[in-house]
Amino acid sequence: PTFGAAPESWPTCRVYSSAEFKEKLDMSRFPVENIRNFSIVAHVDHGKSTLADRLLELTGTIDKTKNNKQVLDKLQVERERGITVKAQTASLFYNCEGKQYLLNLIDTPGHVDFSYEVSRSLSACQGVLLVVDANEGIQAQTVANFFLAFEAQLSVIPVINKIDLKNADPERVENQIEKVFDIPSDECIKISAKLGTNVESVLQAVIERIPPPKVHRKNPLRALVFDSTFDQYRGVIANVALFDGVVSKGDKIVSAHTQKTYEVNEVGVLNPNEQPTHKLYAGQVGYLIAGMKNVIEAQIGDTLYLHKQPVEPLPGFKSAKPMVFAGMYPVDQSEYNNLKSAIEKLTLNDSSVTVHRDSSLALGAGWRLGFLGLLHMEVFNQRLEQEYNASVILTTPTVPYKAVLSSSKLIKEYREKEITIINPAQFPDKSKVTEYLEPVVLGTIITPDEYTGKIMMLCEARRAVQKNMIFIDQNRVMLKYLFPLNEIVVDFYDSLKSLSSGYASFDYEDAGYQTAELVKMDILLNGNTVEELVTVVHKDKAHSIGKAICERLKDSLPRQLFEIAIQAAIGSKIIARETVKAYRKNVLAKCYGGDITRKMKLLKRQAEGKKKLRKIGNVEVPKDAFIKVLKTRSSK
Repeated sequence: PTFGAAPESWPTCRVYSSAEFKEKLDMSRFPVENIRNFSIVAHVDHGKSTLADRLLELTGTIDKTKNNKQVLDKLQVERERGITVKAQTASLFYNCEGKQYLLNLIDTPGHVDFSYEVSRSLSACQGVLLVVDANEGIQAQTVANFFLAFEAQLSVIPVINKIDLKNADPERVENQIEKVFDIPSDECIKISAKLGTNVESVLQAVIERIPPPKVHRKNPLRALVFDSTFDQYRGVIANVALFDGVVSKGDKIVSAHTQKTYEVNEVGVLNPNEQPTHKLYAGQVGYLIAGMKNVIEAQIGDTLYLHKQPVEPLPGFKSAKPMVFAGMYPVDQSEYNNLKSAIEKLTLNDSSVTVHRDSSLALGAGWRLGFLGLLHMEVFNQRLEQEYNASVILTTPTVPYKAVLSSSKLIKEYREKEITIINPAQFPDKSKVTEYLEPVVLGTIITPDEYTGKIMMLCEARRAVQKNMIFIDQNRVMLKYLFPLNEIVVDFYDSLKSLSSGYASFDYEDAGYQTAELVKMDILLNGNTVEELVTVVHKDKAHSIGKAICERLKDSLPRQLFEIAIQAAIGSKIIARETVKAYRKNVLAKCYGGDITRKMKLLKRQAEGKKKLRKIGNVEVPKDAFIKVLKTRSSK
């Protein structure tokens, strides 16, 4: 059949208008076997949010208009960048073959930084729609998301999107899916989410191929908190998936994590806006408001149960591990308290950011924040600016190193054998340590094969070790490398994209720590160490990084009446040097000729004066010079 026409064998399905749901919903009319919980996963830009928009329209959850673009992406950052940052839930009501189905859809982010959001969303689902672009084919994040779903033992429905593009090649993508994921090509559904072509068959497949949740409504309540947001007026809104029992307004519930008791003020489903209901039943996904004052109380992965009816807690999530640390300081110290409250409010909505107090001589009081990746850091910074009007200074991102201490006296002092270093200034001396460890990640790169040579050279320059290389089809290669995290954290992605004309995609997962020859590099101005510019580098890269920092400082330091020596040093060994020349008065202006010795005498006297000045002169590093040097090194 042509894509547009529906076969006669298809059941007739009725769509409900939003007016029928204006009164409080009765959720008991959805038995467990008529519930399907699924999420949409894909690589960046393969059309997850567009497909979600079409599904919302098809089921009558939102009205069909031209303006339905990224309906579920509510943040300004998401709309501006065209990306999804936070997973969003929506409940769809769909009538098929005379049965009424409740479909709970979760739209997830595609970037590697937010794979934590994806893994959490999958815990509330029984199946996933794996969306693949018919033009691009399988990319790195597609592979990562498939294995997340596969490990969670969910049903996977492959959906090939964007078949309306003129370069689309759905058959090639079908073969890739069969080769990489072992899914028969006849299971793939070909659609165009933008035009709405064949999207109806996606809903059919969800009902037929995804199993209903395995739950018991007769058992006491057991609910998993898989996400939470903070509302200024109502406190914490927890997104919950019910595994057993029923919850209704007025119930007393207990958190298994904090053992605190709360009273439920409101329960409901997200449709995609909040829609209060009388009760929520096992197998359903919805929201719950219970007067929790901060998100720390609504621990993600927590189990909620009824007061005096304790249950076995559900297996939670591994807490998100920050991969990148950066210092954040207010541009003006008088803004400190405003920024403090802004960061507190934002971290309530984004629980994966870790915050430690920090201070520096040049930049004043601030914080050291831990992020899941660079994009996460940029989005956090952008949200601070847009939602709270806060302007901040962000220092160069660093990664957490570890050091194994050598003597029992030191172990006693630090109270542990392995210490984690998130601030380079606290890096311990080689004499105290048996070995240093640096974080490593397992990276997956998928690229057209003509760029393989260049990309391999790039990876080797970043101290990566090749683990694997597979041809996905005639012209696509999947490379697996073990990378030191600090080599890829700042600008690896940009270099990869520019080498491969934007075709290569990259994804990584944590792979623990490995021993490394790390050194602490000090920056000296006329022999005095500048604490804010201390960095931890690998021994082989120390010279090039030291030279780059010295050159940047030379450009940004104002000239003085005496010469300034800018040096990069490891211990007592100087590895790079730049000099800022002194301002000089032309002392020979008054000599019209005469003997050379006269000129030499004047120059010698000037040189002695400069030398004396240099001894007593103090180099004040202006704040904007710091900002230029400390800002993320994107100007390479």
